Amino acid sequence: MQQEQLTALDREIVWHPYSAIGADLPIYAVESAQGVRLRLCDGRELIDGMSSWWCAIHGYNHPQMNTALQRQMASMSHVMFGGLTHQPAVELAEKLVAITPEPLHSVFFADSGSVSVEVAMKMAIQYWHAKGKREKQRFLALRHGYHGDTFGAMSVCDPITGMHSLFSETLAQQFFVESPACRFGKPCTAEDIAPLADSLEQNHEKIAALILEPIVQGAGGMRFYSADYLRQARALCDKYGVLLILDEIATGFGRTGKLFACEHAGISPDILCLGKSLTGGYMTLAATLTTREVSRTISQGDPGLFMHGPTFMANPLACSAALASLQLLFESPWQENIARLQQGLEQGLAPCRNFKHVAEVRVLGAIGVVEMKEPVNMKEIQSRFVEAGVWVRPFGKLVYLMPPFIMEQEDLATLTRAVVEVVRSTSPS
Repeated sequence: MQQEQLTALDREIVWHPYSAIGADLPIYAVESAQGVRLRLCDGRELIDGMSSWWCAIHGYNHPQMNTALQRQMASMSHVMFGGLTHQPAVELAEKLVAITPEPLHSVFFADSGSVSVEVAMKMAIQYWHAKGKREKQRFLALRHGYHGDTFGAMSVCDPITGMHSLFSETLAQQFFVESPACRFGKPCTAEDIAPLADSLEQNHEKIAALILEPIVQGAGGMRFYSADYLRQARALCDKYGVLLILDEIATGFGRTGKLFACEHAGISPDILCLGKSLTGGYMTLAATLTTREVSRTISQGDPGLFMHGPTFMANPLACSAALASLQLLFESPWQENIARLQQGLEQGLAPCRNFKHVAEVRVLGAIGVVEMKEPVNMKEIQSRFVEAGVWVRPFGKLVYLMPPFIMEQEDLATLTRAVVEVVRSTSPS
């Protein structure tokens, strides 16, 4: 297909995420990807500042990843996981148990991040059902949180400022408290934790679990909050007999400078959701981990099994990609890479603090955020980034970067300069 034919047909029949069919927004056809660059069909190359929605941590077309998939394809690309097993799944489960905080021990594979949240919520409800506490059916979540686009996950996303208010009358009604006002690196005061403590005290008999994104609230606002808040949340869940679900789909595997964001607080959840960079961006795969206490209670209760089973659960290709990605991560100086990226993002984005239409610039690990005072004009700003030779996908008031871990300083400097120049020249919509 010629580029014009491809994009015209795309506009006519392809529905993109969070978009209208045939939307009058720029769309760019990608021909190939290599390292940290996307090559468009018109020959232009873009430095990727998004890691393809935060998952391509090793960049694109990595020879070690390619070899792992080719090797796996030679034996089998897929086999059902009901009544069967295979080496990539067992090895990956063993690896995940080894690298995640204790006492996480049981691994349930899912298809995507949203589904891993659905699985976590079902685990929590089924756990309390098996314990004879069937009234514990609801969840407590934070404002400005985001946990996915499926119905269970939508119900624990922010019901007002989130992306799913249209479905509010259909979704299960959950409990919500204000997101933490205490910033990362700062203490959490009694006043900061009071809304969470009050809600748990009043509603714990109905609440199956507290679900939150540790340290970084992602698509709900890219907010960084105190590790002390997370420590106190863990203690409150223990006090009131509520499970703690941590959604590390965006933060897992090094993005914040720790392997998992909960390590900033030195705590472990009862249930952990992983996804995105699990496979280095090669295949869709997620995992929900839980403790022996939760998995055994569910397995020994009525009906004696966990009520979930995706068709493509533990797909061998995806599991092989995840194993290769983890090997690449641990063989690399990833902590030094994240520290280097953090320094580069901080230095590169700092000039944006001088712009009157910028509310704040914040950086944590390999995450850089420029928060505007007004929402950006997507049609205008997207094309300006492409003209500057970079791929950045803002949303709402946020222009943010989550580069691949392998990005070199020269490319990072080019990326941040483009953000500074485009933000400087961009007027609010």
